[in-house]
Amino acid sequence: MKCLNCQQENKDAAKVCKRCGRDLAMPPAWFPDWKWHARTLGLIYACVTVLYFAVDFALRQLPKPYHIRRIPAEMTPWLKR
Repeated sequence: MKCLNCQQENKDAAKVCKRCGRDLAMPPAWFPDWKWHARTLGLIYACVTVLYFAVDFALRQLPKPYHIRRIPAEMTPWLKR
């Protein structure tokens, strides 16, 4: 088993490193706390909001399909101009 601190090779049954004295027990698994969740969700929300406005701006720059051609009033009497 290698020490995570100094890379010294130790016996598999060793509890501490023989070179630096560091505990060789496996570090605990990382579990996110509420601050991490709040920061991550805030970042996702901000990215979605920016993406929404960027797409909205880009689509407003394109010509609208109903401005490209004129439909005669005889063909669409229900549309009041």
